[in-house]
Amino acid sequence: MYMEPLTQAIHVVGIELRTSNLEAMQTIPPHWQRFASKGVLGQITGRLSDEVYAVYTHFENAGSNNQGLYSLVIGAAVPASACVPPGMVRVVVPASKRAVFAVEPGRQVLVGTKWMEIWARTDLPKTYIAEFERYSPDGTIQISIGL
Repeated sequence: MYMEPLTQAIHVVGIELRTSNLEAMQTIPPHWQRFASKGVLGQITGRLSDEVYAVYTHFENAGSNNQGLYSLVIGAAVPASACVPPGMVRVVVPASKRAVFAVEPGRQVLVGTKWMEIWARTDLPKTYIAEFERYSPDGTIQISIGL
């Protein structure tokens, strides 16, 4: 883990799922399958890179915890002025202090385990505003949480 200031907000356009930790194991995998099978990344015009962002936001208990409902938006970073294609949404990760955790490159199956480690940590003042996973074309996977 390392600390990293996010000096500018990140705008992400993608497809949204409203879910909770109680149903995440049943709802999130099909959401990823939908993202891949519908070629969502290719439909996002003006994206800043081929990195895929999975943003967790709109927490029911924002600022307190990740219990209750939240949104998971899988998509790409875009300029603030980018248009949102039909059937997609825009979310914003605000400029903030972040803790960044690496997941073994190319091992998406380890992301859930890493999240469990992160949520179990009591030494981090988590904000529960906008957390994200970033998947780079070279296989690098990072999880970034707001502090």
